Amino acid sequence: MKILVIGDPHGYQKYKTSVLKSADLILITGDIGKADLARKQAFTNIERKKQGLPEIEYTKKQIKAIYYEIYNSTINLLKKLANFAPVYLVKGNVGSTDKETKKDEKKFGIELPYLIKDINKIKNVNLIKNNVRNINGLRIGFLEYFADTCWIKEFKPNDYKKRLQEAKKDSDNARKVLKRFNDLDILLCHSPPYGVLDKVSGKFGAPKRWWGKHAGSKVILDYIKKKQPKYVFCGHMHETKGKKKIGKTEVYNVGFNGDYVLMELSENKIKRFEFYRGEW
Repeated sequence: MKILVIGDPHGYQKYKTSVLKSADLILITGDIGKADLARKQAFTNIERKKQGLPEIEYTKKQIKAIYYEIYNSTINLLKKLANFAPVYLVKGNVGSTDKETKKDEKKFGIELPYLIKDINKIKNVNLIKNNVRNINGLRIGFLEYFADTCWIKEFKPNDYKKRLQEAKKDSDNARKVLKRFNDLDILLCHSPPYGVLDKVSGKFGAPKRWWGKHAGSKVILDYIKKKQPKYVFCGHMHETKGKKKIGKTEVYNVGFNGDYVLMELSENKIKRFEFYRGEW
């Protein structure tokens, strides 16, 4: 069986047809859609806060543009990929939940697209939230993105106390989820484990005070150390794609915007790997 693991696409569409045709299964590490507008606004406000300036408020027009950039690029890519093989993915940190969308509709008095609801309508596409699936003889765990408490403490975002409280709740929930993920062949998650393929640099516009910090998850790291799944595929940190081992577990930060790993399995062991773009 050939598995195509796609790193955070961020709207990237130009995968080779020959590669897509060769896949029996497609896995995606999250962040499907393009989010350039949201990213620019977020980093601008981070810098303004550092300088003691008030944050720039979103206008109705900006909110709609942000939502539709992510929505259209996500739906278009998933529909394309679903023509070639079953697609399984986890939610990353790009794109709102339908609950958050409803909240923004009320706040701004505008009509917005519901991304999660419409992803679930696409034939041959499976958005898995914190669960295990047995697929073609493989036991695969799907862990969606969450903000680990270690990230909040290290990066100190706006509304620190509130965000830390939310992160504690989300991290506790992730631990409970991972307790059910025994004997995995593959863990598919968005964030890398803490200290492994997760260091921030200035390569993609991150604020300078973030450089050198680790943006991974200690919850995921603890799980890998204890349970030792065979393979872990993640994304999130674009500047640190590559592969590392944690004990017997092979961890792959698959990258973003066109990066992928094409793996051929025989008796649940890798026979061959093909990497796209950059050095591994």
